[in-house]
Amino acid sequence: MADIAVQALRRVFAPIAVLLSVMIALGLLVTKVLMHAWPFTVEDSVNRELERDRTHDISMVSLIFSTLASTAAVIAVTVLAAIVLRLVLGRWRESIFLGAAVCAQAAVFYLTTLVIDRPRPQVDHMDTSPPTSSFPSGHTSAAVALYLGLAVILFRVANRTWLKRAAWLLVLVPVGVALTRMYRGMHHPSDVLASFLNGGVCVLVMARAVLDRTGIAAPGSRSGRLTTAKV
Repeated sequence: MADIAVQALRRVFAPIAVLLSVMIALGLLVTKVLMHAWPFTVEDSVNRELERDRTHDISMVSLIFSTLASTAAVIAVTVLAAIVLRLVLGRWRESIFLGAAVCAQAAVFYLTTLVIDRPRPQVDHMDTSPPTSSFPSGHTSAAVALYLGLAVILFRVANRTWLKRAAWLLVLVPVGVALTRMYRGMHHPSDVLASFLNGGVCVLVMARAVLDRTGIAAPGSRSGRLTTAKV
């Protein structure tokens, strides 16, 4: 148990603490130091251009992507995916990885917003949210952790071509979410870029800690594969 605790501290808690420090430092740079420097001085113009391009059809698509990364959807998909992975693969490793990545990004996001109070872009906001929690984008970092995490799992365990292709589609979801959050006037470009860092690092850290065979000991060691018929 002591060895596992040391590994967890070294492989999980220390890297996540460093990530949190980096996120807060980036937030302070954007809001306190570089707010009058390019490219941050033109960020609102990007949002205004997206606002001018709004149409009914695009807004409906943006709502779908935004909903895919909402808190309720992320929790539901994470729980459902964890259950399916446990049943199909017969072990907990992948389920733990996915849940840990999603939880880690949420913790970093929340703690960062306690320090960084960045106003939303100066455009019409299509969603209801606190006015000073623009940095970083919680929707984007959650989408990266969840859908990139699922893609990583599929790349590792799937041996069918169509499943690997589906994994590439999952990778595109966070990109759609990021564009959606800017389109809907909820975040600046730098907010969503920082969120890719948050979610991506959390996926990397948890993959090394849980999925890596040399990482922290995880329940179950059976080598499960997704073997759906090839089409």
